[in-house]
Amino acid sequence: MYLWLLVPVLALTGCASGTEEVPLQIEVLQRTRGIIADRTAPETAPRTLRRADLDPIEDPFIEVTIEDRDQLGYMGISSQRRDDQPGNVVVWRSEDNVSLTLRNGVLIATRGLGGDVISSLVPVSGTTPGPARGGELVHRIHTGDERLAHVSMACDLVDLGPETIVIVERRHDTRHLQQRCEGAGGQIANDYWIDSRAGMVWQSRQWAGPHIGYLTMRQLTP
Repeated sequence: MYLWLLVPVLALTGCASGTEEVPLQIEVLQRTRGIIADRTAPETAPRTLRRADLDPIEDPFIEVTIEDRDQLGYMGISSQRRDDQPGNVVVWRSEDNVSLTLRNGVLIATRGLGGDVISSLVPVSGTTPGPARGGELVHRIHTGDERLAHVSMACDLVDLGPETIVIVERRHDTRHLQQRCEGAGGQIANDYWIDSRAGMVWQSRQWAGPHIGYLTMRQLTP
């Protein structure tokens, strides 16, 4: 089941500087919408997303899978900011207004998924992508009854070494870091495939609380 459509709508239309650019951007958006439509059509073989479909798109977007719900979608950047905490905060948003907020590629909030992560304390530093070290991980989670639950875990960060991954026909040389956490809620493991030279988390698998479970995120365009 596929939940969201591709949503760099604002990014695509917002970067146009002349009348000739807009039709191309609209064409790219329509083409990608067509791919998603093909993949959701019943009794037909799903069409695979290809690099040729992504190459014309200049703006970043990600693919997100909610593993427990077997749902997949696409998000574009809604906003970026700096605050009084280390790292760069990026809000990714879908067309139906589901959003994920990441700090240096580490999940700190969700909206629109039910049982959302309202906020998180994560160990990041400067511009280094991914978690910077072990330490405490704290999620504030909406329980659905107008209450907030605090989930606190002690974490270790393990370097699993270099790993080459492939995202839609493109290879990325990364270092695989795994954040292993344990607390009253049990044990979890967050995985990050990081390219430090590019300052990028190309792929991650992160726990978003007991209601949402694990999210797998892939950076399709940088």
